[in-house]
Amino acid sequence: MMRTRPLKVALLGCGVVGSEVARIMATHSKDLAARIGAPVELAGVAVRRPGRVREGIAPELITTDAAALAGRGDIDVAIEVIGGIEPARTLINTAFENGAGVVTANKALLAEDGPALHEAAEKHGVDLYYEAAAAAAIPLVRPLRESLAGDKVNRVLGIVNGTTNFILDRMESTGAGYAEALEEATALGYAEADPTADVEGFDAAAKAAILAGIAFHTRVRLDDVHREGLTEVTAADIASARRMGCTVKLLAICERAADGRSVTARVHPAMIPLTHPLASVREAYNAVFVEAEAAGQLMFYGPGAGGAPTASAVLGDLVAACRNRLTGARGPGESAYAQLPVSPMGEVVTRYHLSLDVADKPGVLAQCATVFAEHGVSIDTVRQQGKEGSEEGASLVVVTHRAPDAALTATVEALRGLDTVRGVASIMRVEGE
Repeated sequence: MMRTRPLKVALLGCGVVGSEVARIMATHSKDLAARIGAPVELAGVAVRRPGRVREGIAPELITTDAAALAGRGDIDVAIEVIGGIEPARTLINTAFENGAGVVTANKALLAEDGPALHEAAEKHGVDLYYEAAAAAAIPLVRPLRESLAGDKVNRVLGIVNGTTNFILDRMESTGAGYAEALEEATALGYAEADPTADVEGFDAAAKAAILAGIAFHTRVRLDDVHREGLTEVTAADIASARRMGCTVKLLAICERAADGRSVTARVHPAMIPLTHPLASVREAYNAVFVEAEAAGQLMFYGPGAGGAPTASAVLGDLVAACRNRLTGARGPGESAYAQLPVSPMGEVVTRYHLSLDVADKPGVLAQCATVFAEHGVSIDTVRQQGKEGSEEGASLVVVTHRAPDAALTATVEALRGLDTVRGVASIMRVEGE
């Protein structure tokens, strides 16, 4: 039988995502009550600008005192969609201390302070859910920490930022440069006025930290994730990838070492074969490829951003937290029993694509090949051609076999020291093979 007393929900933040959460709670209140086993009631909405009209939300629910709302003793679940580190962290801890479970979409906070939040939730016997923090509507956190809990995950490889995927997709499909593609993404609302978090890889790195921690049962912080953005990707890189039968994507890659004794987490642009499932992910969509020992290869695909998709994940967590509230149960907490070390980027082994500007004269190729050999980096293919509009220069494109990142870095430094090498135009990893 359904309980008649409603479960009370505090909504901390009412921007794009928060307003969608409130709308869905109101529109689907009967369905939510039936799924949970009790009605849910929006007890208050914390905002910064109370004068703004918020359709569908009763004015008496609006407050600017987020701390007081989070600290109310009658709140069953607090939903935090403010973002950032503070005041979000303080508000979440206040909710915990007053007995409320928490649902959050705050990837930056979880990547920075996830272990402490898990410990606080455990201490106060309440839930911490964050499906929306990794890939918005795409169900990824729950499958990793529940559905695959009995399996061994070896790799998580994915496109986890819609803005950057849109930019790279436009560069490939229209021939646009980075600046032009970014301008279009901004005009369509995919990119923020300040796109730094997206294009420099901070957003994807936070998600990689969360996913690596769950997948490998190890605490991984944002500082552990190697990060490179896509601002240096050029039309020439896109064209070179096409000639190789590849496309360029900004990837989040979390891997368990071959010997199982360490893990790595990284975000950077990479060339992937057109035959790989991630190569077909277009526009602002996200997709994550999971490789597990028993389950094999799994792919999760869908919109990775936006108010409604993110709110969908938040509401899914709300249902779970409310059900636990009714039964006195708790959802899964942090699993960090493995405590595997996070290896530095220099130990990552992969393939590389390098474009060098060199003098167009005999012996240059042999000289460069010697440098690769001296640093233990084996060459797979080489393409040399004269540069358009230049009588003296040439372009040398080298694709290597798998090698440690540190060896490649040393190779590049040595190449830059050669008189015949005028510059290293681009370096890009080749993944997904």
